[in-house]
Amino acid sequence: MRKLLFLLTTCIAMASCASREEMQYDQYLVNGELIYKQKCANCHGVNGDGLKDLYPPMADNAHLGNTADVICIIKNGASGKVEVNGKIYDQAMPANPKLYNLDIAQLVTYLNYKFLKSDEKVETNEVVSVLNECP
Repeated sequence: MRKLLFLLTTCIAMASCASREEMQYDQYLVNGELIYKQKCANCHGVNGDGLKDLYPPMADNAHLGNTADVICIIKNGASGKVEVNGKIYDQAMPANPKLYNLDIAQLVTYLNYKFLKSDEKVETNEVVSVLNECP
């Protein structure tokens, strides 16, 4: 019992040392990963490897570097040919109109972290601004 109490106290103390921004960033990553697994992994793969010749990988995907395009595609879907890592894919990506702006911010933050190795956090107000400009 003492060990459990010590462990619990240590965890609480360590959590309290993180800044509010660090805790929010971590929350974005956790929630973004859950959204990815629910909405994206079926086609793009849990590890971002894609699905054969049907759906492109997320890993090493240069298109992820354009945050505005990624936000628009997540919300509105996309169709037509796309080249990823020298390979052409021509499957439509469905829109996700039921995702909230916060969901998209968390998902794109997770994509940045997981596949671009970037700690860029996308804010909800950026998602709103971009969605107002999507074609």
